[in-house]
Amino acid sequence: MKTFSAKPADIEKKWVVIDASGLVVGRLATIIATRLKGKHKPIYTPHVDCGDNVVVVNAEKVVLTGRKRDQKVYYHHTGFPGGIKERTAKFLLDGRFPERVVEKAVERMLARGPLGRKLMGNLRVYKGPSHPHEAQQPEALDVAALNPKNARN
Repeated sequence: MKTFSAKPADIEKKWVVIDASGLVVGRLATIIATRLKGKHKPIYTPHVDCGDNVVVVNAEKVVLTGRKRDQKVYYHHTGFPGGIKERTAKFLLDGRFPERVVEKAVERMLARGPLGRKLMGNLRVYKGPSHPHEAQQPEALDVAALNPKNARN
């Protein structure tokens, strides 16, 4: 029996929309990363983009467990000597681009490289309840119903 390896022409990509209000960030990110990578499909092939396109709405309403909202720190470097900067999760969630918390969580669960960058291109995160992808007819995925630990009240 030969090992099956999917070709890019064999892949059928679906569109999935996830409402992130009240969902725990880490648990949401693992489900999104699995969908982007395509591991939920029987034709999964590690070196091929066989995942779905994922649209996340209400990213500003995600929940961090424990004291992570105040204590979790995101670092970035300006490129200049001594140019390391830090921001807390609270600063990001209350700021102008709260969707970056979800984007960073998913990005850090995917491989770093050309395929990981391509997979991140299949993720769209919006802070409000609306998105411009209605023409793709995305199907809703209820993450809170998958496991009771996925959502916090």
